[in-house]
Amino acid sequence: MKVENEARQVDVLVIGSGPGGYTAAKRAADAGLHVAVVERNRIGGVCTNVGCIPSKALISEAHRFEIRGQSNINFEEVQSFKNAIVNKQSNGVGFLLKNKNITVFHGEARFINDHKAIVDNMDSEIHIRFEHCIIATGSRPIELRAFPYGGRILSSTEALDLNQVPESLIVIGGGYIGIELGQTFARFGSKVTILEGADQILPGFEADMTRPVVKKLEENHVDIYTGALADRVEHLQDQVTVHFKENGNERHVTAQFVLVTVGRRPNTDGNLGLERIGIQLTDRGLIPVDEQCRTNIPHIFAIGDIVAGPALAHKASYEAKVAADALTHRHAKVDYKVLPLVVFSDPEVASAGLSETEARARGMEVVTGRASYGINGRALALRASEGFVKIVAEKETERIIGAQIVGSEASNLIAELALAIEMSATLEDIALTIHAHPTLGEIVMEAAEAAIAKGRRG
Repeated sequence: MKVENEARQVDVLVIGSGPGGYTAAKRAADAGLHVAVVERNRIGGVCTNVGCIPSKALISEAHRFEIRGQSNINFEEVQSFKNAIVNKQSNGVGFLLKNKNITVFHGEARFINDHKAIVDNMDSEIHIRFEHCIIATGSRPIELRAFPYGGRILSSTEALDLNQVPESLIVIGGGYIGIELGQTFARFGSKVTILEGADQILPGFEADMTRPVVKKLEENHVDIYTGALADRVEHLQDQVTVHFKENGNERHVTAQFVLVTVGRRPNTDGNLGLERIGIQLTDRGLIPVDEQCRTNIPHIFAIGDIVAGPALAHKASYEAKVAADALTHRHAKVDYKVLPLVVFSDPEVASAGLSETEARARGMEVVTGRASYGINGRALALRASEGFVKIVAEKETERIIGAQIVGSEASNLIAELALAIEMSATLEDIALTIHAHPTLGEIVMEAAEAAIAKGRRG
């Protein structure tokens, strides 16, 4: 029988300790509020434990393995390295919360009313009364009915925790998770097949940005099928066969494991009890919020993967700051004009702001500038000459409104251009900024110069 503890009183209850949750908790605590965080799994949430951090650790190790040109890999050592990073990050978040005097409750939260929640753990029920609440419960991998998780059918969570490199792997879904993990295991030596339902991998990015990634995947002996819809799976003794339609044609492929990466589902169901307190949900299970991340109950906020928009850790942490500031009556509202999108593929892909296609679809007259990695000294020295930087600007004002990068360190280079868009900087602001030589940042400068030249030629 569980023990019911005396109700605790807090100013802010944060449900979830991922990038959204712990950022919101820290921000509210810094404002002098008494904050409690509830986490049902490990501190740090999906990103720290089974998402961004472990996947990037494996990606980096696969890159080093490929560079060394080794024929054998000690995958136990790789996983040990990954787990050490995850533990350090999770412990770091825990230390941050403790250092801010934030109370952490381990267990599963459920609402009793709009000012009270219960945290269920193994031994007790902890009652918490709150003035404000920030829901940051994150998401989980979508499970296809024909491909239920278990055994040889993996979600990204199980794939990151494999104890050996698969001999062969079928990836259903060619979005950023499927490409990152598929390419990683291909570099470790797996025979990888990617099935993507759209007409290109990484749908949402312009086709010229995906071509260098496709080229590298083919060098890694990855088979790519686009216009491919997975139909059913056949379980063999130690393998699985996936039957799919490629542009209407019946096909099949056999591998040791299947990895399903077709998106993520918001964690708004289960025992949380949103319907009990009248929180509205969309058909997709998302929580509608206003520009301050308030739900239809004004003192309850929702952020991250459970609200509209891409499921990105940096989006969640951004919304966390807005929500925490709003509940302390500061003027704050979300503005997604500059939300960087990054794929840690090889080469990396990154974008911010509007693409040329999106800008023209809005009726904007634009000018673009493009510069290649192929003539950059630093890129050549890194043996990373594949890729380009493209900048999109308003033609009349030369104000930068978008940028796309495919190439080495795109994930880092996009920050300069994201800041430029945020500040309404012009092409000249970038072109006349002295960039160190030799660096990849010079490609950004050259793209701005190319746009200026093109625009002034008319």
